[in-house]
Amino acid sequence: MQLEWSRMQQARIDLVKKLFKQTVPAVDFASIRYHSDRDDQIAVRQGVLEPLRTVQDEGVMVTVHHRGGVGYAATSELTESGVRAAFERAVAWAERLGKSAVTNFSRIDMPHHRGEFKSPVRKPWEAMGLKAKVELLTDACNRLKRGSEIVDWAAELWHMRTDRLYLTNGGGEIFQTFDRMVPSLAVTANRGPETVTRTFGRMALCRQQGFEILIESGFNAASERIADEALELLAAPNCPEGKMDLLLAPDQMVLQIHESIGHPLELDRILGDERNYAGTSFVTMDMFGKFQYGSPLLNVTFDPSRPEQAASYAFDDEGRPAERQFIIKDGILLRPLGATVSETRADYDGVASARADSWRRPAIDRMSNLNVEPGKEFFDDMVESVENGIYMQTNCSWSIDDSRNKFQFGCERAQLIENGKLTKVVKKPNYRGISASFWRSLKAVGNSSTLEVLGTPNCGKGEPNQAITVGHASPPCLFANVDVFGGE
Repeated sequence: MQLEWSRMQQARIDLVKKLFKQTVPAVDFASIRYHSDRDDQIAVRQGVLEPLRTVQDEGVMVTVHHRGGVGYAATSELTESGVRAAFERAVAWAERLGKSAVTNFSRIDMPHHRGEFKSPVRKPWEAMGLKAKVELLTDACNRLKRGSEIVDWAAELWHMRTDRLYLTNGGGEIFQTFDRMVPSLAVTANRGPETVTRTFGRMALCRQQGFEILIESGFNAASERIADEALELLAAPNCPEGKMDLLLAPDQMVLQIHESIGHPLELDRILGDERNYAGTSFVTMDMFGKFQYGSPLLNVTFDPSRPEQAASYAFDDEGRPAERQFIIKDGILLRPLGATVSETRADYDGVASARADSWRRPAIDRMSNLNVEPGKEFFDDMVESVENGIYMQTNCSWSIDDSRNKFQFGCERAQLIENGKLTKVVKKPNYRGISASFWRSLKAVGNSSTLEVLGTPNCGKGEPNQAITVGHASPPCLFANVDVFGGE
């Protein structure tokens, strides 16, 4: 379907097309990737408007495969001389690296597709004026102050817009525009030596939506609830210690999926590219197609096709069409999160997962939307099946080793499950495990009515670092015999 773009967008598209045509070198493969990014953040803390933050950024990254090597160069000088100089640097790097490259980049069959994508926004950022946005946040912030023991409280909206044009010397032409919203609430309560924090959204709620996200996510009604839960936590006992069943809410499943499935399955990490910076992976290439990553109830998809999810797109940043693929099916590990270049190096099928966070960075293997598929259980039925267990919500801390294997995660709030019923609230809940053995202990998965579409706005990876949005949709999941412990 032909999409409508603004005059300003169309003018920049036309300019970059013209510059590419004027400067593209005679090489095996050449591409230009244009980004125009704008971030807006508005926050009200303790009833006071914080300084407004707006960041605008624009530039291009050029990529060249030539004489067996690869070269990149970036510039914000969108002129013929600026882009030509970038291509000259990229060609020089490709020729230099071709003499020692581990892969013959000239033999990689890079895609040359044409297409477009636009976030499905119903009520855009511009539909509400600044005064109305501030009033909305001030109201949400004021409703967090539910007593004298609440010592800090804040409400925030973060909006991100990116226009992205990708052109190749084989006729590829892709334009995509992304609108993302991240609403958040936070409240901190104190009583004597005890301080607790309860949040909404923040690290787990990021979608490609406009202001409709506030109603659909429950933001408008969340202030009183999380404030009351913070006060409740002040009086709650610490989480007990021991082996027990663990029921994780979707907003904690985000972190569990991200750290113990997403990162270890990134193919460039498996191939060793992240070793010096963020570690390697316990996964090796011989595991694909046969390794029992989780119980037969575990089904995980790479799915950039759900329109409202944080990292949905029609094409990745190497121009490859994005399609839903099973990464893990019935517990068996099927394929890595590796894009065109990495899958060629590994000689194993991957997915359309090449992504870059800005025009300054080359595309690398990243998660996009990595989702746990719904099972058959209602939430109440999962609770009723547990004799001795705990239900944990909302991540607040994480630690995982540099092979993404042994982990320890903490949550904001938990409730004990005793004889099939949710009982008393406990604070400072934590649990630990080993990635594959933890997922093999999966004993129940919530059905589609329990699934929540969530995501995080700032997953970090790469050297130099890239912070990027990632989507995780998940139902609540129940795990057997997990090592649970409390904090101090």
